[in-house]
Amino acid sequence: MASRSARRLLGALAGAMVLVGATVAEAPLALTEPPVETGSNEQSAPGVDPVHPAQARIERVEALSGNLFGVAVASPAMGRTVQLQVLLPTRRDAPRPTVYMLDGRSAAAEVNNWTARGDALRFFADKNVNVVFTLGGPASYYTDWRRSDPKLGTNRWETFLTRELPPLIDARFGGDGRNGLEGVSMGAEAAMMLAVRNPDVYRAVAAHSGCYAMSSDFGQAQARAVIGTFGGDPDNMFGPADDPEWAEHDVLARAEALRGKAVYLSSGSGLPGEHDTPGNPDLRNAVLFGGPIEAGSDMCTRQLADRLTQLGIPATVHRRPTGTHSWPYWADELPRSWPTVAAGLGLE
Repeated sequence: MASRSARRLLGALAGAMVLVGATVAEAPLALTEPPVETGSNEQSAPGVDPVHPAQARIERVEALSGNLFGVAVASPAMGRTVQLQVLLPTRRDAPRPTVYMLDGRSAAAEVNNWTARGDALRFFADKNVNVVFTLGGPASYYTDWRRSDPKLGTNRWETFLTRELPPLIDARFGGDGRNGLEGVSMGAEAAMMLAVRNPDVYRAVAAHSGCYAMSSDFGQAQARAVIGTFGGDPDNMFGPADDPEWAEHDVLARAEALRGKAVYLSSGSGLPGEHDTPGNPDLRNAVLFGGPIEAGSDMCTRQLADRLTQLGIPATVHRRPTGTHSWPYWADELPRSWPTVAAGLGLE
């Protein structure tokens, strides 16, 4: 265990990188077509017992554009109505798997960056799956926090995503119980955490540019830095630095739980690549800040890939020789990861 001063240094370095670099890489863009107005923007906590997830319910479904729908879910775990977007296939004559797409650090309430910047709507348009895009949850790691945070509110994402939501999606939208996860940056670590902690829920997981050793000095420092960029208190997530909850969410330590799942990992080296060109308006930040962040993610990806190899757990790993921590590269990884995810879900 590093000294307190060493941990603070790690946190300061990670914080400086995350604060500037990830802000550029994960800043949300507006939808090209706005949601249909329903006359109500009610976001208050639902009047349900917060102890029994079985009482979660879909409150509202509204058409947005094409086969994309806005879905409001009353969540006892979160103590509020949670907004989502669900993309359905054109043909819906038989039950189908569901893929849950997790956003990065910024995780805006209005739009998931997979749809705004990751080209997910076009890519999934001809795929025989339901696709659920989370909205909100910035710096939350999509996990269950120990306490509500004055800045980040109540985060019980793990309970919501693994216990409350899947039965509702399956019942309302023709899901068949086969689930996959895909995430980027903060959402990459979250996807892996959810998969190892809930092995019976997910068959496939894809993670791009994440870090996976939550209880290590570097892993905890970067997580604390991410939370700090939104003014949150990291102790409200898993407790103080020596609390065992950090180890309970360490994917590297719990990698055995990935056995039998379809796993895809990707990262870039941090060196400027094909998307880091003079025509990119974010070129300077992508190179100066997104480069070092991605180099750290590449180190984390190599560690998890090596651990899976040691355990004899198959995984598809794409470590690019170039590429920064930015959305153009993650958009490229969506079609690359699909054969692995589709195979895990039993799709051709």
